[in-house]
Amino acid sequence: MEKLPKITDSNLLVGLETGDDAAVYKLGQDQALIFTLDFFPPVVDDPFSFGAVAAANSFSDVYAMGGKPLLALNIVGFPVDLPKDILTEILRGGYTKAQEAGCLIAGGHTVDDKEPKYGLAVVGLVTPGKQVTNAGARAGDSLILTKPLGTGIITTAGKQGVAEPQILDEAVRIMSILNADASSAMVKVGVNAATDVTGFGLIGHLRGMMVGSHTQARINLSRVPVIPGVWPLIEQGVVPGGTHRNLSGEGQEVQWHVDITLQQKLLLCDAQTSGGLLISVPETKADALLRELEANGVEGSVVIGEVVGAGTQPIEVLP
Repeated sequence: MEKLPKITDSNLLVGLETGDDAAVYKLGQDQALIFTLDFFPPVVDDPFSFGAVAAANSFSDVYAMGGKPLLALNIVGFPVDLPKDILTEILRGGYTKAQEAGCLIAGGHTVDDKEPKYGLAVVGLVTPGKQVTNAGARAGDSLILTKPLGTGIITTAGKQGVAEPQILDEAVRIMSILNADASSAMVKVGVNAATDVTGFGLIGHLRGMMVGSHTQARINLSRVPVIPGVWPLIEQGVVPGGTHRNLSGEGQEVQWHVDITLQQKLLLCDAQTSGGLLISVPETKADALLRELEANGVEGSVVIGEVVGAGTQPIEVLP
């Protein structure tokens, strides 16, 4: 990306500079577009569930910025020799989530590919100046996470045939939950920054927030919510390659407490699919946000740490 031309436009409110979740383009005084896309290969075997999870993941970037999805296009890679009923189910899963989000899927594009891939290009709406970015965290903020970690490890276990059905079902349920209610809660209360936790893991997305905000985070492992059944899988060595890459890359930017084990580091770096929102909110508003999240049915949201002044490393992890 460093070798590409720098794009500047007075109406481009959010671009590439801080590695944010989506682009934001101002149309007028009262309206701006949020534009994003995401797609990936199957994370679960069931085609309908894969479509639903992929769509929820695609909408998440809009929700992370405090917007509402408006319009989407399907992005599809599909082997020409696979039964088309499988593709139908993938698309049906996506359309079901789009209906739940109140977003129109108005078409898309399909190419022949050796491995199925699915996702959406999504346009959302937000009021200019009201967009929530990953670059507004301030010292003294509380950090709130709205979904538990472990989906990358569980889906890898599913591919390897070592995941208990109930654990895999719970991961699919969590990944299929839209971040709409969490987004509504944070917009109502008022927050300083937010991002969704996806492929770079909690540590990677938190690092992006801290670097963009010129601040440092201190989180407590004991506070971080984890999907039941994840720890035994990590101990068995069931960890996706993306999680190892996250630890090798983003993990080097962390001041790890001496008591944090390799397995615990891998959990915090686990590559998530359709994860929750990571929200930086003034400490004085943290309880109000937790109450609003609970009232909206966002289960299990917790404070996992706080934002402090800039330090030598963006993140400090305590037991």
